[in-house]
Amino acid sequence: MFDGQRWAAVRAAACLLKGSAMKYKSNHVRWLALLGALLLMLAACGSDDSDASDDSSADVTSGDSTDGEGASGDSNGGSDGNVLAGVQDAGVVRCGTRDALPGFSVLEDDGSHVGFDADFCRVIAAAVLGDAEAVEFVDLETEARFTALQSGEIDVLVRNTTWTASRDGVEAATFLQPNFYDGQGMMVATDSGIEDLDGLAGAVVCVAAGTTTEGNVANEFARLGLDAPEIQSFEDTDLIQEAFQQGRCDGWSSDVSQLASLRSDYPDGPDALTILDVVFSKEPLAPAVLDGDSEWAQVVNWAIFATIQAEEFGITKANVDDFLDSDDPSVMIFLGQAGEDGAVVDPGLGLPVDFAYQVVAQVGNYGEIFDAHLAPLGIERGLNQLWSDGGLLYSPPYR
Repeated sequence: MFDGQRWAAVRAAACLLKGSAMKYKSNHVRWLALLGALLLMLAACGSDDSDASDDSSADVTSGDSTDGEGASGDSNGGSDGNVLAGVQDAGVVRCGTRDALPGFSVLEDDGSHVGFDADFCRVIAAAVLGDAEAVEFVDLETEARFTALQSGEIDVLVRNTTWTASRDGVEAATFLQPNFYDGQGMMVATDSGIEDLDGLAGAVVCVAAGTTTEGNVANEFARLGLDAPEIQSFEDTDLIQEAFQQGRCDGWSSDVSQLASLRSDYPDGPDALTILDVVFSKEPLAPAVLDGDSEWAQVVNWAIFATIQAEEFGITKANVDDFLDSDDPSVMIFLGQAGEDGAVVDPGLGLPVDFAYQVVAQVGNYGEIFDAHLAPLGIERGLNQLWSDGGLLYSPPYR
C-alpha cells in the first residue's frame, strides 16, 4: 500500500509524463518521461517494502528460524527450535552413546544400556523430565558421532568423546562440563617384554580411526626423540583386537580408561595385557550438544553439576530423602525445597526446581556412578576426585 506522499509523487510523475507528451512529440522524450515516472513508482514500492520489513521485525521473537527443527530439520526442537522444549514435548531424551565399551556403555541382552556414560544419559533425563528411564539410546560408531549431532538424530552426545579445539570449532558441537578427565596411554601384550615407550620405537601401534589418538602417538614419540612407530588405524575396536591377537600390533593406544575397559573383556583374559605406566595427553571426555542452543547447553551442564555437588554435600541415592529437612539452606535450595520463609528458589535454568533431587534419587551422585561402573575395572578416581580431595571436579554454586 502507498501512503499519501507516495501517491503524490506518482501523480506528479504522471503529470510530468502528460505535460511532456503534449509539449513534445518526440517518442524519445516521451519514453524518457515514462521511464522517470516508473522509477519514481519503483522507488515508492521499494521504500514501502523496506518499511514493512522494519515494522514486522519488531514483532519477531528470539529463537531459531527452523520452526521447531534442528540444524537439518530432524531434531527434538520445539516450536521455536529449542531442544529443551522438544525434549519436554516428546517426553524422551535421545542420547548418542555406544553399545560395547565395558564400564561406559554396554548393550545388555535385555536391551538395556549399562555403564558410566549410559547413567549420565539417565542423569539428563531425570533432570529434565523427572524420569531417568526416559532415554532413547542411539548407538553410534566413532565416525558417526558428530554427524548424528549435526543432523538432529540425537539431542546430546555422551560417548567418551574428547573435547578439543578443532572439534569445538569445526564440528558444530558445544562441549560441556567434562564427566571424566582422561589421558592417552599405551597397552601391550604382557609377554612382550615392553615396559615403556622406548620399547615401541619403530614398532607398529594400532589405534581407532577418527579419534585424536593417532596424532597424539606421533607427537609423543617425536617429543621423546624416538623413531616414529608405524600407525595402523582401524574402524572399530573389534578389528584392533583381532589384529592385536594376530600379532600385527605391538602396541595398542587409546584413552587409559578405554584401554582398561577393553582389557577387562579381552578374550585371553585381562592378565594377557599390560597398560604401560605412562599418560601422554589430556583427554577431557565431555558431553556435547549442537551449537546455537544455549538453554539446552546450560540444562545439560547443570544436570552434570548436580551429580558433583551432591557428592560434595554427601548426598547419596540412599540418603537423599534424609536431606529434605536439612538445616543447611544451601542443601535445601539445591534439592528444590522451601526455605524458612517458605519460598523455593528457582534460578531460571529451564529445569524443575527439584531437578537435583530427581538426579540423585534416581541415578546417584558422581561418586556412586563412578564406583558402580569404572572402579570395578581398576580405574582410580585420580583427577576425577572432587576439588576438595585434590581432583578437578568442581560445581559452580547453586544459588
